[in-house]
Amino acid sequence: MDQPTAVFKTLAPRTPEDDAPAAAPERAGSTGSTERTEETGPSAPSGTSEPEKAPEPESDRLKAAVAAWVATAEEPEAESGAKSEDAPEESEDSDEAESDSESESDVDEAESADDEPEDEPDDETEDDSEDSADFDDDSDDDSDEEPVEAKAATESSAESWFSARKPAADAKPAAENPADAPSDAADSDSGDGSDASSDSDVDDEPVDQPTTMFKAVRLPVDQPTTALKLPSSLTGTGAGTGSSTGDADSERTSTFLPLRADIPAEQKAQAAQAAAAAPKAPEAPQPAASAPVQPKAPSASAPAASAAPAFAEAERTRQQPLPPLPPLDLLAELTNTPPPPPTPLRTTVRRVRIWTPLVLLVLIVFAIVQMVRPLPAPQLTLSAAPTFTFQGGDLKLPFPAEGQGAVEVEGVGSMGTYGAQKPAPIASVTKTMTAYVILRDHPLKGSQKGPEIEIDQKAADQGKAEHESTARVQTGQTYSEKELLELLMIPSANNVARLLARWDAGSEAAFVKKMNAAAKDLGMTQSTYTDPSGLLDSTVSTPQDQLKLAKAVMQYDVFREIVNMPNVTVDGIPGRIENNNNILLQPGVSGIKTGSSTPAGGNLLWSANTIVDGQNRRILGIVMGAKDAEQLGEKLQLAIDNSLKIIQQAQKDVTSAAVIRKGQVLGYVDDGLGGRTPVVATKEVKAIGWPGLQVKLALTDGGKAVPHTGKAGDVVGQVSIGTGAGKVSSPVALQQDLVEPGVDKKLTRVG
Repeated sequence: MDQPTAVFKTLAPRTPEDDAPAAAPERAGSTGSTERTEETGPSAPSGTSEPEKAPEPESDRLKAAVAAWVATAEEPEAESGAKSEDAPEESEDSDEAESDSESESDVDEAESADDEPEDEPDDETEDDSEDSADFDDDSDDDSDEEPVEAKAATESSAESWFSARKPAADAKPAAENPADAPSDAADSDSGDGSDASSDSDVDDEPVDQPTTMFKAVRLPVDQPTTALKLPSSLTGTGAGTGSSTGDADSERTSTFLPLRADIPAEQKAQAAQAAAAAPKAPEAPQPAASAPVQPKAPSASAPAASAAPAFAEAERTRQQPLPPLPPLDLLAELTNTPPPPPTPLRTTVRRVRIWTPLVLLVLIVFAIVQMVRPLPAPQLTLSAAPTFTFQGGDLKLPFPAEGQGAVEVEGVGSMGTYGAQKPAPIASVTKTMTAYVILRDHPLKGSQKGPEIEIDQKAADQGKAEHESTARVQTGQTYSEKELLELLMIPSANNVARLLARWDAGSEAAFVKKMNAAAKDLGMTQSTYTDPSGLLDSTVSTPQDQLKLAKAVMQYDVFREIVNMPNVTVDGIPGRIENNNNILLQPGVSGIKTGSSTPAGGNLLWSANTIVDGQNRRILGIVMGAKDAEQLGEKLQLAIDNSLKIIQQAQKDVTSAAVIRKGQVLGYVDDGLGGRTPVVATKEVKAIGWPGLQVKLALTDGGKAVPHTGKAGDVVGQVSIGTGAGKVSSPVALQQDLVEPGVDKKLTRVG
């Protein structure tokens, strides 16, 4: 709680006129009268019994302080008396200045005293004592410097001045603060004693005075709720009753009251009506004539209690947290502006205002993202007919009634098959796989003949066998790889096949494993090899698997050269060795391998060529299981004869046709956003086929990425027909300029 602050005033030094013996009583009386007139206003004489207006607290405080200073003054020293006599004019000026300042201070303090609550008389009394003590200390310091000669005059002046002031001091009502009554009495007695002591004995020793006590200002502490005490005028206690006006300063503490529950608006309205209808509180009784003026209590709407109202016990708050308000209601509460009543139009306008910027922001972000996204890669798409069918009706080849076989134009497709197409013994046709593995592991190019291979004893002994085809080689002879391949494929020597297997893999069993692995690599899923020569009937295959092997092995130039030889002469072998395939001298016939055995019958894996549009086209075929003959040789010849018929018809049927014309629109470049730029063929394209054959067209980029932009005539890809060796192709170019997609397409693309 805030405490009143002590005010210290500086008193001007006494003038020589005050120290004069003759004029001291009169001056004291007149001065006291003047000061009383200025500070306290007009007042009745002290002897009157009528009630007087109480003097202002600040004036009384000043008077008590001056009285205490005069009463406790000591004998001045001679030096200070001399100095005071030398400067009378300065003292007078000082008195006038100080009196002015005291008057201004008294007015200010009187105003501040009026604002203080009624329970401050105790504080004022304490402040008066503090001021008195302060002035006593000052007087002790000043009295040491007063001259000795002025001691008697000072005592006389003090006695007369104090006598004039005493009635005013005694007139201070005791009812102002009952607790101060003993203190005032003590001060009065002390003053009288001082006068008596001054008159009787001027040589008394100085009396110790109480030390000034400075109270530290107690800072107010913020509390959620402060219980304020009602003024004494409302509680029925105070000066009029003679009891204490309140607790001591150290006991006047704040009392915390928790927040009460919120009162609904309806209950507040009812409480306000009840308060308005209640009778007004009676005014507090007027204080006694001798009591100081108490400030009037503010008018209260509720009736005042006869006794001090007791504070209710702290009530536990029952306030519950409210749910969060909607954004608009919260904004209206913060801005202290109630929201307008909702209407469909306002709701629609509000939603438009809220969502329009958001939608615009989303659209702007979407547009930026669409513009910076990379464009999709252009693709070539075929728009022409994907297939082309050759005219002339269905193909009819002279397939035999027994066995099984197949015919295929390399790079174009199959001309047809016949028979069961199931695995069957293939006899010496097995040597085709043996040659393929040897050339794959030990390739020969151009005129190379390969490494020299020595004939071992086993090969020489097997060359003397009568029940199988062999080559009569001798132990210790050496033959090149190419020469041994000739002995393998032309006379179909079984002993040479086994010799090559041991030379390549170390043993025949290891070589057989390599043969089966190679068959698997070529996709020959229905073939099984058990020996390198084919003598065993456990080595089986199908026509389709053998055509796969034929296409692979015919890629070697040395092999094509060997199988196309009707006969051969090898050093160390007496005479000329004739090829068992006796149709090699027929036009276009070029191999490949014959094979016959009792289980397998007659077999021929063949190759033939035909000229189409000035280019050589290879036809591959096989005849298996020719058994409609009595002798084994006749069965083989039957297979050869049937193969020749098929070869001759196939050579006639294989032809060419213009599938693509120059400048024909084949497709377009699709930019991925709906834009299409046509592409055309740069030249005429003819396909190889036969009557009834259906070929497929393919439009590709040729291994290069299609550009996003280009000019008319730029090559952007190629069109092709067929596969492998029979594949034909032509470049394709842009028919018109290729441009990037527009802004509208970039913005509207999805995915």
